[in-house]
Amino acid sequence: MVLDSIAAAVQWLWASLEALDIDYLAWVLWVLYPIIISFLLPLVILVFIYASALFLHCYRYRHRLREAYQHDFWDGARNTLAVLWDGQGYIWHGFEIQGLDNIPENGPALIIYYHGVIPIDIYYVMAKCLLEKGRMIHAVGDRFLFRIPGWRLLMEVFNVSPGTVHSCVEVLNQNNVLAIAPGGVREALFGDETYSLMWGKRYGFAKVALQANVPIIPMFTENCREAFRTPSWGRVWLRKIYEATRLPIVPIYGLFPVKLITHFGEPIYPEPGMTPEDCKELVEKHMEELIRQHQRVPGSITKAILQRFPLKLKNR
Repeated sequence: MVLDSIAAAVQWLWASLEALDIDYLAWVLWVLYPIIISFLLPLVILVFIYASALFLHCYRYRHRLREAYQHDFWDGARNTLAVLWDGQGYIWHGFEIQGLDNIPENGPALIIYYHGVIPIDIYYVMAKCLLEKGRMIHAVGDRFLFRIPGWRLLMEVFNVSPGTVHSCVEVLNQNNVLAIAPGGVREALFGDETYSLMWGKRYGFAKVALQANVPIIPMFTENCREAFRTPSWGRVWLRKIYEATRLPIVPIYGLFPVKLITHFGEPIYPEPGMTPEDCKELVEKHMEELIRQHQRVPGSITKAILQRFPLKLKNR
């Protein structure tokens, strides 16, 4: 009888421990789910970009016989993808643009914009400008983008290039609109919710503007750093690795459905005798003023999401 009682007690104990393990595991997963999901959501944008590249590959082979009869073989593909990106921005972020009229209907212009973690705002702006103005915005992108398998065609079709001062001036001399983010990948990965500029001694865009003698249009997207974020832990070491290797290995989380509003400032016209340093400082001041006027600092993901649901208070 004693042995039977001991055996029963041991069996009950093991069953309790197994149940405890299952319950504990379920609890741990319940706690970690939001964190796991927030790191997986950026993959949605990655899937969207790959879907765009796949569409272009399919489009190329399906319409190859019509190439000789089209003014631009890729116009149909660009406009179709522009509709898709415009729809995604409107649905997920309630995306809006203020000051789009500052982009000229004709002639060259240089757009200088603040670089968020993932620059989805410039994707939306390119789509909106193509659909509403019929103008394709050329852009400067980091060289690592062209090393990602499957992306080169996408970059070429949408006129994204690594960009040198000479090549950028040539683009503007052909009466195109060009977009540059002076902060680049460094600003994207190591900026924070205070929205401080990280342009350093980057004068290239100023040299381009002065040599091409074109208006500079500052652009800032409200809440762009709340849509995607990078963790604060390990940032010092990751920054050192990036500076040594130029590899963007910082983890990204987000795709939060925050309100995104792109603000275009008034055009800045280069003055005779202006140096690249003077031009850079002037554009920095205009950009900082745009941020000061339109961005809550420090940024808040919760408040940025609540902007999607404006409350109208009645006067009593």
